[in-house]
Amino acid sequence: MDYTSGNFAAFARPRKPEGVEGKTAWFVGSGLAALAGAAFLIRDGQMAGDRITILEQQLLPGGALDGIEEPEKGFVIRGGREMENHFECLWDLYRSIPSLEIEGASVLDEFFWLNKDDPNYSLCRATVEQGKDAETNGLFTLTDTAQKEIIAIFLATREEMENKRINEVFGADFLKSNFWLYWRTMFAFEEWHSALEMKLYLHRFIHHIGGLPDFSALMFTKYNQYESLVLPLVKWLEDHGVQFRYGVEVTDVDFDIRPGARQATRIHWIENGAEGGVDLTRNDLVFLTIGSLTENSDNGDHKTPAKLNEGPAPAWDLWRRIAAKADDFGRPDVFGAHIPETKWESATVTTLDARIPEYIHRIAKRDPLSGKVVTGGIVTAKDSSWLMSWTVNRQPHFKKQPKDQVVVWVYALFVDTPGNYVKKSMQACTGEEITQEWLYHIGVPVEDIPDMAATGAKTVPVMMPYITSFFMPRQAGDRPDVVPRDALNFAFIGQFAESKQRDCIFTTEYSVRTPMEAVYTLLNVERGVPEVFNSTYDIRSLLAATGRLRDGKAIDIPGPSFVRKMLMKKLEGTQIAELLGEFGLVAK
Repeated sequence: MDYTSGNFAAFARPRKPEGVEGKTAWFVGSGLAALAGAAFLIRDGQMAGDRITILEQQLLPGGALDGIEEPEKGFVIRGGREMENHFECLWDLYRSIPSLEIEGASVLDEFFWLNKDDPNYSLCRATVEQGKDAETNGLFTLTDTAQKEIIAIFLATREEMENKRINEVFGADFLKSNFWLYWRTMFAFEEWHSALEMKLYLHRFIHHIGGLPDFSALMFTKYNQYESLVLPLVKWLEDHGVQFRYGVEVTDVDFDIRPGARQATRIHWIENGAEGGVDLTRNDLVFLTIGSLTENSDNGDHKTPAKLNEGPAPAWDLWRRIAAKADDFGRPDVFGAHIPETKWESATVTTLDARIPEYIHRIAKRDPLSGKVVTGGIVTAKDSSWLMSWTVNRQPHFKKQPKDQVVVWVYALFVDTPGNYVKKSMQACTGEEITQEWLYHIGVPVEDIPDMAATGAKTVPVMMPYITSFFMPRQAGDRPDVVPRDALNFAFIGQFAESKQRDCIFTTEYSVRTPMEAVYTLLNVERGVPEVFNSTYDIRSLLAATGRLRDGKAIDIPGPSFVRKMLMKKLEGTQIAELLGEFGLVAK
């Protein structure tokens, strides 16, 4: 396997890998990583779909890309995924998956046209004082000290950032800035999370720094991501004969480990209460999704809080059993043994009272029932003690959704702190109480809140113990390589596998990159995996980001004025002077 950029390898069709007719494939889990891996086996590995089996503990595919309607509770979305134009592996996949919405189009075509016709951007990024625009004005408010800290992190080696927390490398100035407000609420970073991951994000999205305050860098699907991304992919796989087996809990995998050769030899599972499994040969490929950010999620309802489930976690326990068999199969407890630091809660609010959309309209400055972009990303209640954020995507967000209802996604980073209106922690709140707190922060008069929350909405809270587990401080070796050394027939995929590319996690792109690497490696597919977009090496992207991080202020060149003038005179008429002027880094 190798990495490529440009369209030479991207447009070429690989020849059929030698011996693929005699191979089978097994996937543990049916999240996006497994679905993508199965698609790459068929499209690029040219494996027959009926030789691929996907084992899933739950009764639905999709993993964290969910979106369901629970008959008695209401619509539920545990989270959402923000996408951008340089998710090279994701769009490479979906160019081949037919749309369920538009005949003759791919999912990529559908997504591209949607975001061309209705581009995403926010008209209100944050509020204060019960729904008033915080008027952040797109400014990052980074002091010179904070700017220097960002530069230091950007230039540091990966090794220097290993096992460090964000608040160990950034000081008080940075943590009080608008930049940190935008960043932490958009990506769900906490101060105790990984400084290494923060560095990887800076490099990965340096070309989108300018779009951070108003989300103009982002793109979203038409409906929730289960209906827009998972269902088309599952249908394509089923049409190709892929077998989905639901209600199967994989409990262990056996390996034959010898010098220079390591092979998976058996998958153990429990199905319908009975132990079972399958023996594996060298020609049986196994793709293991390890860890889970949505493991042990618990749904409450309008009258019942969601519970924090700290009990047995099958996905994590499976990884622990596997990791015990080889030193380089990862260290799951680095990520999955810190629930107080990895949990947060979200809630899905379905509005029933016609008055509520008017309050959304006032803040978003767009009609939430128009079918077009509404908030354009999250709106953060800056003075919320929960640090609550909420978003309204294009409506309807579900195909079954009544046209006069609005589905709102709410989440908070501080779930143990009493609310501003509801004097309870979010973790202790029912859906109705979470609705009350949200209505308070969008400006509903306090006298109207109890009645409006009781009968004007239906809210499903979801507690997720491991939702930011992959953000815990880490070092090399904590996550296993996608294809470990000497592996003959197995690979690790998903958010907790280590790609050899400089990519970052908590993205649909990473969930597609790791299985692409796995399939191309194990089958020796003669096509390159797309490199991560190279904006971190592009001087224009770096200068543009520098200008935005300084809120448009020119760089003050130190020393006497005659020295500055001499320097600028020397640069006059050069490409360097043009670039510095274009990005506002020198005074005109």
